[in-house]
Amino acid sequence: MGAAISGTCDPAFAREFAAGNEIGAAVCVTLEGEAVVDLWGGHQDAERTRPWQRDTLVCVFSCTKGMVALCAHLLADRGQLDYDAPVARYWPEFAAAGKAAITVRQLLSHQAGLPLLREPLPPGGIYDWDRVVRALAAEKPHWEPGTAHGYHTLSFGHLVGELVRRIDGRDVGRFFREEVAQPLRADFLIGVGEQDEARVAELAPPPERTQLGPVARAALEVDAARIARYDDPHLLVPPVVNTRVWRAAQIPGGNGHGNARALARVYAALARGGELDGVRLISPAAIARMSERQVLGKDRTIGIENEFALGFHRNGGSPLMRLGNSPTAFGHGGAYGSIGMADPARRIGLGYVMNQCGEPLGDPRGPALVEAVYACL
Repeated sequence: MGAAISGTCDPAFAREFAAGNEIGAAVCVTLEGEAVVDLWGGHQDAERTRPWQRDTLVCVFSCTKGMVALCAHLLADRGQLDYDAPVARYWPEFAAAGKAAITVRQLLSHQAGLPLLREPLPPGGIYDWDRVVRALAAEKPHWEPGTAHGYHTLSFGHLVGELVRRIDGRDVGRFFREEVAQPLRADFLIGVGEQDEARVAELAPPPERTQLGPVARAALEVDAARIARYDDPHLLVPPVVNTRVWRAAQIPGGNGHGNARALARVYAALARGGELDGVRLISPAAIARMSERQVLGKDRTIGIENEFALGFHRNGGSPLMRLGNSPTAFGHGGAYGSIGMADPARRIGLGYVMNQCGEPLGDPRGPALVEAVYACL
């Protein structure tokens, strides 16, 4: 018997459960800001003892990058951040080791040359914000900034998050909560408090039968796991991400927790020119700037062809983000399958989250749901 699915049903979502590809999952699609699909089903745990609820949260890995990038864009829209200024204008210590000329634009588009630390952090160091940002500020770029791009797997969140903190004074988790999540009523957290712990689903490791696709195989060839881990080879897999210390920390390159509805609401605002339910989040001009192509080509970190805007994947040239057939779509996926996206031309916002980990990069479930949405238009 298949898992019970609550909400307004979409056959593509139901098929994933019927095929045994999900333990628990949710998907939400908005059109003109209104939820036209809002589904959740399955269980929060691999033992299938806790049903997935409407307000269940789950780690969405790199979908968090889109949220922290949005924080920087809010500051830029308010005139507090200049994309073409050196990062060191706002964060003086960052100028060390030949980084004085690195711009905010290069940082947001993965061109800064700082995807990893040459000296690993001590065990548990990833959970110490100040230790991580001091290490990144002291690091020498791994390539000449601006000459190439390479996915900053975990460092992106600390780099952009510290930039936000230096300008605004609030840490990025609080800034996001107060400036984005609360105004939009988007249930997304960077740093899970104890009061929300019971709502968090456990992630299950990929099934042994999982066959790696071309994106994951390309990443293995350049040892992307080494670049991601900082201090622990198991950092981005379920045994660690199911711990309280992981959930409580702010690791905004990869440990945001939310649900499909939250992702869809944030991207719905971006798909509608920055406004949702009477809340003006950001200007249309800022959205146009944040979603413009910055780089297109082979990624130095994960070995594939991809395309970045300022903190977001774009639709063209990136197998990490297959966003239907729209050239205006942008967003960010997460390891093992989650996805969030906006399409300003079609006025669509979408979020998909799950707790059955699939392929580490390029999992097909999210893109299949996106294709199903576009097939209905």
